[in-house]
Amino acid sequence: MNAVRQIVAVTIIGLRAIPQRLGASLVVIVGMAGVVAVTISILSMATGFMHTIRSSGRADRVIVLSRNAQYEFASSITRENALAIADAPGLGRAADGKPIVSAEALTAILVTKKSNGLDFYMVLRGIGPEGLALRPEIKLTRGRMFRPATHELIVGKSAQSEFEGLEVGDKVSLPDGDWTVTGSFESGGSGTESELLSDSETLLSGLRANAFKSMTVMLARPDDFERFKAALSTNPALVVDTLHETDYLANQAKQLNGFLTVVAYLVGGIMGLGALFGALNTLYSAVSTRSVEIATLRVFGFGAAAILTSVLAEALLLSLLGAAIGAFAAWAAFNGNLHSAGSLVFRLTVTPALMGEGIGLACGLGLLGGLLPALRAARVPVAVALRAS
Repeated sequence: MNAVRQIVAVTIIGLRAIPQRLGASLVVIVGMAGVVAVTISILSMATGFMHTIRSSGRADRVIVLSRNAQYEFASSITRENALAIADAPGLGRAADGKPIVSAEALTAILVTKKSNGLDFYMVLRGIGPEGLALRPEIKLTRGRMFRPATHELIVGKSAQSEFEGLEVGDKVSLPDGDWTVTGSFESGGSGTESELLSDSETLLSGLRANAFKSMTVMLARPDDFERFKAALSTNPALVVDTLHETDYLANQAKQLNGFLTVVAYLVGGIMGLGALFGALNTLYSAVSTRSVEIATLRVFGFGAAAILTSVLAEALLLSLLGAAIGAFAAWAAFNGNLHSAGSLVFRLTVTPALMGEGIGLACGLGLLGGLLPALRAARVPVAVALRAS
């Protein structure tokens, strides 16, 4: 009998015996399912978060902040600076010839999360007259647009789904009084759906402030970025940083995305150690139970490679089964669920690639857990195995 036929025959014999060791086999299956489900569920947060961030930026949109400001709330753009930025070359123009720019004001408002009743801060963004032309992805889905010079605002679809008190007609409390929600919008799943939008001048007046937080502009072409940036950097009246919107958002997301990834692999690794020891114990027990069977096969001329492959195949099959259960459970329980982190609301995303990554992790753990028992099964002398039985 050649080596391949030996391997196939012994592997089939070993797999057929799994139902006789069902209790021990379930230890491996449940352990691997837990590892995969937890790892995928945490990574789905990072995947959904980054998907929302990537869908928020455009290559032809640029954000201008005051020098060395790491985020918009730390920035300050005076009215004079806003006029100078709007007059720079390389900007896109609306049908009336006006530059497509938006000097924006921001404040944080306190809302209540529907799922647990906890308080949460979200962003109210004041946009300029060209704010919607700057963000053509925004589509009003209910109600009407806010009117300038009134205490009115519209709310993103994701924020409305996640928090209480943001339905059309509801009142939102600000320091200068209540503001009315007049409509809701969607923006293709971008981060803007996590915000409320209002008129920037009205918001500044309500906040008793006179400086904008940031300036967002639309370029005539993405290639005009360097030209626009050079014009701002050479203007002695401006002390600002100019960033592609995509780069700015990526920088904002980097820290949280890295944290979620580390947590996923740390928790998954700790659980993986438990699953690994479970696999070792189960497969050592299986090898011990099959000692007479293995010794008999060796007497009939079956080689060590066939025995080793049989044990590894059992480990791989149990791990695959557990991984498949865990991946499906993570997808069914978490995919598409809304989650909030920082001021961003996003959907957990379980992708095929993420499921494949979890299954690969489980298979690696299974093979690692099966290696030592497989080597033991292949190396134990026939006489010793028969005497031990």
